[in-house]
Amino acid sequence: MIARTLCFALAGTEGEPVQVEAYVTTGSTFQFAMVGLPDTAVKESRDRVTAALKNSGFTMPYGHTTVNLSPADLKKEGSVFDLPIAMAVILASRQIRSQVDMDSLLLLGELGLDGQLTHVSGALSMVIAARERGVTQVILPVANAKEVNTVEGMQVFPARSLYEAAQHIAGKMPILPQAQRSYQECLAEQPIGADLAQVRGQASARRALEIAAAGGHNLLMVGVPGSGKTMLARCLPGILPQMSQAEAFETTRIYSVSGMLKPGEGLMTQRPFRTPHHSASVAALVGGGANARPGEVSLAHNGVLFLDEMPEYPRSVLEALRQPLEDGYATVSRVRARAQYQSSFMLVSSMNPCPCGYYGSRVRPCRCGSHEIRKYLDRISGPLLDRIELQVEVDNVPIEDITSPNQAEDSLTVRGRVVAARDLQLRRYAGTPFRCNAQLDTKHMDAFANIAPEALKLLQQAMQRHAFSMRVYGRLIKVARTIADLRAEARIELPAMAEAVQFRMIDAKYWGGAYGQ
Repeated sequence: MIARTLCFALAGTEGEPVQVEAYVTTGSTFQFAMVGLPDTAVKESRDRVTAALKNSGFTMPYGHTTVNLSPADLKKEGSVFDLPIAMAVILASRQIRSQVDMDSLLLLGELGLDGQLTHVSGALSMVIAARERGVTQVILPVANAKEVNTVEGMQVFPARSLYEAAQHIAGKMPILPQAQRSYQECLAEQPIGADLAQVRGQASARRALEIAAAGGHNLLMVGVPGSGKTMLARCLPGILPQMSQAEAFETTRIYSVSGMLKPGEGLMTQRPFRTPHHSASVAALVGGGANARPGEVSLAHNGVLFLDEMPEYPRSVLEALRQPLEDGYATVSRVRARAQYQSSFMLVSSMNPCPCGYYGSRVRPCRCGSHEIRKYLDRISGPLLDRIELQVEVDNVPIEDITSPNQAEDSLTVRGRVVAARDLQLRRYAGTPFRCNAQLDTKHMDAFANIAPEALKLLQQAMQRHAFSMRVYGRLIKVARTIADLRAEARIELPAMAEAVQFRMIDAKYWGGAYGQ
């Protein structure tokens, strides 16, 4: 007899439907064959399924059993197929009779030898893909239930074991469906990170941080050791707008596919903040490995990628950032796999002004030679600097600011202004693929920038004086547009453009303004 169950395979962060077919015939010897391009983990499911069936009160049919994973040309990876394979064998051997529509039931789960269901990676991606294809029910491990508790239009049945899943399908002991939650309920549980109220002084850096958050711009902080660059960067997620449900799904799917969602964890509602070590490889940053897994740029999607001490990263690693920064996605190609991952993130980086860290400091003399400083700064290429719109100097905070009883603005206050600016941008870009000013492309810049003549004249003068590239020209307009939004101005006026140009002056001081392209 033939029985069919439904599962999904992962292709990047997307799910592709896989029909699991089991064909059981009688015979004098035990034979088990699995076809359909399974990887090693899927092939090993034969032994897990055999033990799980026996320890759950079922038997592996004595005869010839063939399991086909269709379509045959799609690579099947991981242990997520254990439950649908076991259930197909049980149904094909008539050990139970299904009382549910198997075409509308998704089965996910890895089996232990005792028949218990354990956590699998990528559950959210597969459940969302199944819902988009009209599947309305899913049985999955209890450890994955919270991960999918905000997916609308899907009945989720958390099962602890193969026996529970089989009894539910047979209609003998139905599993109660999980109560799904609204996204607003999940937002209410969002933890609070670093607060700007903890930052003393640094008015210029705080302003740059606010502009970056309001427009989704990249930021570089140059300053002496201990001046608060890392603390400022960690405050950025707290002033960014809360993620929309669509953004939360995008980010959580990447973490789920990567296996970075711990059992029992739910939808990610806080924007990610990734801080890779400076010894990270290109594959670790952009993605790679035999199975083309996502890297740090994708794990930072809809959030912040922070590179502390940027010149300490290998040049090849830094140059690999250029394509994700420009396109908003990372393409990972390997011999056995190819995947494309969303990578729309804000790059925040920090660095010392020289190897010793004290060039230009007011409190300690620099002990580096000019050649050493030039060699250190040249680790960051001109094209990469072009892609960092906001650049700000950070120096030691005076003792009177540290001991001052005056309370600095907290993150919620700053976030209020950021959200107001982002709302203006959402209304402006309605009907376009853009969500913030940083995403605006050259084609649409004239239609949306709205620059006053005197502001445009200042921009032209800055271009000539500092030899900025055409890429910097466009990014200066986008930063000025963000500053105008924070000021609630319909046009980019002279003050907004002047402030945008001011945040590019580090080029002139450290790199001479006209670095090579």
